[in-house]
Amino acid sequence: MITFSAARRMRNSEESAVTLIAIDDDPLSLELISDALEQANLKILTATDPQAGLVLIREKRPEIVLLDLLMPGVSGMELLEKILEFSPESEVILVTGHYSTESAVEAIRKGASDYITKPLSVPQLRQRIDALIASAQRRRTAARLDSELLQASEFEGIVGRSPEMLDVFSRIRRVAPHFKTVLITGETGTGKELVARAMHRLSPAASGPFAVCNASAVVETLFESELFGHKRGAFTGATQDKMGLFEYATGGSVFLDEIGDMPLSTQTKLLRVLQTHEVQRVGALESRKVDVRVIAATNRPLRTMIAEKQFREDLYYRLSMVEIKLPILAQRKEDLAILVQHFVDRYATQYRKSVRRVTSRALMILSRHPWPGNVRELENVIGNACMMTAEETIDVPDLPEYLTVKSDEIRYEDALDIPLDEVERRHAARVLASVGGNKVRAAKILGIDRGTLARLVAGQHSK
Repeated sequence: MITFSAARRMRNSEESAVTLIAIDDDPLSLELISDALEQANLKILTATDPQAGLVLIREKRPEIVLLDLLMPGVSGMELLEKILEFSPESEVILVTGHYSTESAVEAIRKGASDYITKPLSVPQLRQRIDALIASAQRRRTAARLDSELLQASEFEGIVGRSPEMLDVFSRIRRVAPHFKTVLITGETGTGKELVARAMHRLSPAASGPFAVCNASAVVETLFESELFGHKRGAFTGATQDKMGLFEYATGGSVFLDEIGDMPLSTQTKLLRVLQTHEVQRVGALESRKVDVRVIAATNRPLRTMIAEKQFREDLYYRLSMVEIKLPILAQRKEDLAILVQHFVDRYATQYRKSVRRVTSRALMILSRHPWPGNVRELENVIGNACMMTAEETIDVPDLPEYLTVKSDEIRYEDALDIPLDEVERRHAARVLASVGGNKVRAAKILGIDRGTLARLVAGQHSK
């Protein structure tokens, strides 16, 4: 009689066992493999038919595959390529009775982890399989630790464990309970709105509204109405009284994104609101008291804008009493792997897919990219890959072409033979692709206007 605890231990042992699938048209060879490798931490499945073996591999996703090189009607090399297409993490060992250096090199080049000859040496086979079992168990442990690390590295919805991000988290914790105004600076895609929301949630105003105004998206003539409200009849189209963002957010926080794009006339009135804690609707005579925390953000160099008379110096000092500067992704590459897993988990859930991770070779390509669009670009890449892949892992073919096609990369030495117009065109096209085709965002990264960007990408250059 098997007790409940014994049954549970058996089930846990089966779940923790490494899976090996052997495919060979010779039943005696499969019997030898099964007998030689039998052990508690290894689950062995076999198939004499190559197509049945492929179905088994697709279903079980084994850590190890033993594959005969020569079988009737199909080449082991062909099977190797098919296996690695949908199970790229499997360690595939090719087995053959006809060894040649050429075929061994080809097998390794196509992704096989090893190449052994028949008749099989049982001690040698056990030694190699034991090494692969140990490697598979280490990867499982690493995956579990990565999952725990991801949970430990998340702060108010922001993911990071680099020294730069730990410093940001520390500043948020210290500032959030006390601030009235704060300035968040950083390049496009670094997560400024996430920080703003974290500041609000950790502040005494957390139970109040969180109102957002993107200054770059508001028509200049409507700024005052959006922020401070208006009276009926104040201007053409003002058919009724309207509450502004500051009144709506009283008791909470106002997030002024891209504040560097705010007109000077509105900057003057914003400064007055910050000084008096009162707003005056457009067309109104009376003022109204407001109690809001103001979080401003920008990717523009405000000090340079002050020197060029494009931003008020007194407003800058009022907002930047506390400044939180966010690092670009290239400065926190140690966060890349956990950010990738974070986005895989998010989009697998959102798209109801069984995607679990990114292969090591795909992660290597991601780690080489400079990420001009920062975390937002990375999120777009992983979100798209989760949507497109039909497998449980994201591999190199699932990544955007601009990350994987090396022919479009321009090294300095190569650029010496390329016209400057073409270098500019390729760079503009890559930046545009990196931000998902968003021309406004790409133009900001490049420091040009949208018209110039369109001409660059089209290969049209002003004379």
